[in-house]
Amino acid sequence: MPAFIRHPKDFWSGIIFILFGLAAVVIGRDYEMGTAGRMGPAYFPTALGILLALVGAGSTLRSFFRKGEPIGRLYWKELVIVLVAVLLFGFLMRQAGLLVSTFLLIMISAYASRQFNLAKSLALAVGMALFAAGVFVKLLGLPMPLIGPWLGGN
Repeated sequence: MPAFIRHPKDFWSGIIFILFGLAAVVIGRDYEMGTAGRMGPAYFPTALGILLALVGAGSTLRSFFRKGEPIGRLYWKELVIVLVAVLLFGFLMRQAGLLVSTFLLIMISAYASRQFNLAKSLALAVGMALFAAGVFVKLLGLPMPLIGPWLGGN
């Protein structure tokens, strides 16, 4: 790490924010922007991407002036477990339903922690699955199957 970067964590988190923000802006260019009074599909992602890139620029600039500790080791196993959980959620959503997908997402992600506790993880997974069903399907009315066709649902 170069000597002029005094806070590596701020530097790299800023770079990641900038990249995600610019990606949102670039992807948003394929859609109609609209106006502030009549927003198009690109308005919100573009505005959010610009704000995210600005926050990243601030974090990156701050890394040159504020002293901080170096980045520790990367926890690859845990990273892969959480990534697999998210991908499995996306894959299972339509076929297994929101309840099963959310339950598995929470259980597999919790397993990545060194403080994994089966009883607490089960309680959290059940609670989050019910909360997601209540918010997204019942309150917001999103067309998500609670129980998918693999398990006898719609």
